[in-house]
Amino acid sequence: MTADADDRLILPPPDRHAVLPVTVVLDRLRSAYNVGNVFRVAEALQVERIVTCGYTATPPHPKLARTARGCDLLVPCEASPDAATALAALRAAGCWICALETVPGAAPVWEVPMRFPAALVFGNEALGIAPEALELCDAVACLPRLGIKNSINVGNCAAVALYESWRQWQRRADPGKGPAR
Repeated sequence: MTADADDRLILPPPDRHAVLPVTVVLDRLRSAYNVGNVFRVAEALQVERIVTCGYTATPPHPKLARTARGCDLLVPCEASPDAATALAALRAAGCWICALETVPGAAPVWEVPMRFPAALVFGNEALGIAPEALELCDAVACLPRLGIKNSINVGNCAAVALYESWRQWQRRADPGKGPAR
């Protein structure tokens, strides 16, 4: 990456064959439209795959497809009966697991040093991540909130967290950029 005369960041062309070693785990998301939004972000960053858990909409699904705009056809996806089962399998495969959740003690996502391969877990819009799944996570991160509501749209949360994972992965891939922060 370089900067031009106006200090605007100039990114190199994307490597269409690179895969971000992150699995997105969606735990009981109620809105198929939110799931479609996550597929778009996941495709933009070339995440490894998405795992839908419980009653989360799974492709093919008409509402999901409407917001995914074809990304549901491009991002590998698998379904799991529940998040705990999915996380146990990911752990067995060597994944570091981080929940994005609004619980006491959760650090801002940009302060959590990620390890790869990683799994990022996003929970139900009202209920959060199932307690039995949360217990299986190596870390819990959050997006700080200054307002009264204890809620940020799960698609927006996924975008911030996935871009942060990409930033940290890029720092690890290019040692000249210094340590991930």
